[in-house]
Amino acid sequence: MIKPSEIKKLYEQGENISAWLRKEMNVAHNTPEIIEISYDIQAGSYIDLLKDNVIAEQKAKYTQEIAQEILALCHPESILEAGVGEATTLSGVLKNIGSDIKNYGIDISWSRVAYAKKWLKKQNIHNSILCTGDLFNLPFLDNSVDVVYTSHSIEPNGGSEKAILRELYRVARKYIVLFEPAYELASDEARRRMDSHGYCKNLVNIATSLGYDVIKHDLITSSGNKLNPTAITIIYKNVDVALPDTPFACPKYKSPLKEIDGALYSPEALIVYPILSEIPCLRIENGIFASKFEDINTSTIC
Repeated sequence: MIKPSEIKKLYEQGENISAWLRKEMNVAHNTPEIIEISYDIQAGSYIDLLKDNVIAEQKAKYTQEIAQEILALCHPESILEAGVGEATTLSGVLKNIGSDIKNYGIDISWSRVAYAKKWLKKQNIHNSILCTGDLFNLPFLDNSVDVVYTSHSIEPNGGSEKAILRELYRVARKYIVLFEPAYELASDEARRRMDSHGYCKNLVNIATSLGYDVIKHDLITSSGNKLNPTAITIIYKNVDVALPDTPFACPKYKSPLKEIDGALYSPEALIVYPILSEIPCLRIENGIFASKFEDINTSTIC
């Protein structure tokens, strides 16, 4: 396979990396590897887009609508953006909900999370807790966040909608709020484009088939792209359990983590997850099996 450094050059030349990799790997849908490479290489580009006043204004309307939809459901103690990217959406949502709320963000790309941390600091938001992770194995305990929302992060995962919905539902305590491509409500032209990019579809029917309570599905008013209109889909859960003080979990076993010697450790799984530049790396692939890690770091070895 072509070296990632050469893929980066293709991106700089204007190549659609996801489409190019699908062709190169001879697959019909985006794989986690394709998504990670594509988004990591373009890290920083979403922040750069906000230098355009028209795009920034559209983004402000969009994030305001997300916040309004969440607040119409409840006043959450905590929120999670699953697929936080560079936090250009999370920052706007927090400005409208209140930046003092407990808030979390995960993304498959370490570079995007690094840009997100810098962006949030620039926006004077200092309480966000971000990490790497993926939508199929969220590094959070069951029922550990009031509202879990997505903003076009299920989008590139066409064909994997069911697995992702199960994970989002597992982690949410009250609501799942999806802002994703409105395939079923879109024009024929928009559908053809979504199909060509391998975008997600059929979220409502899949959620219903899983037994979830879908209470809303409609176009949002602040969609900025007619060829990729956004629909809001709200799933009601509302489990009566207390929120944990720390929601992070081993992504493989969903067990609690302990911070030891600058890393996160799962005593149940015996796995260590590194923290790179203050970013916890909580994808399954990041884990290191180290059965003696806690013993070595809490005892004196002669």
